[in-house]
Amino acid sequence: MIIKQLSVFVENKFGRVTDIISALGKNNIDISALSLADASEFGILRLIVDDPEKAKEILTGTGVIVRISNVVAAPIEDVPGGLDAVLTILKNNGISIEYMYAFAGRDGKGKACVVFGASDNEAAEQALEVL
Repeated sequence: MIIKQLSVFVENKFGRVTDIISALGKNNIDISALSLADASEFGILRLIVDDPEKAKEILTGTGVIVRISNVVAAPIEDVPGGLDAVLTILKNNGISIEYMYAFAGRDGKGKACVVFGASDNEAAEQALEVL
């Protein structure tokens, strides 16, 4: 399924990630997944939250650059080889993955979730309907 993701551009500065996460928590924004990648002077914090528009407004107010984009979230079996099934479907359909991260689900059904940006999110969503 296609979902909304926040990409937050963060200065590599002591305490900055904590400030961002605290701002969200103080405003009752629930984070279900995140990924942090850094470069020499800045990092990109990718977040899946329960209210992306409100989160963007809050974070923009703290002085960071925030972008909302569509990404694909796919359920995977939380077993060895579970991720391989998803990646094989994408490969067989000629879909490239630009980045991805995963998190364990809360449904208690042995599922995890992988989130990724793809060369074609709509095609990826259609290809993964078999899951």
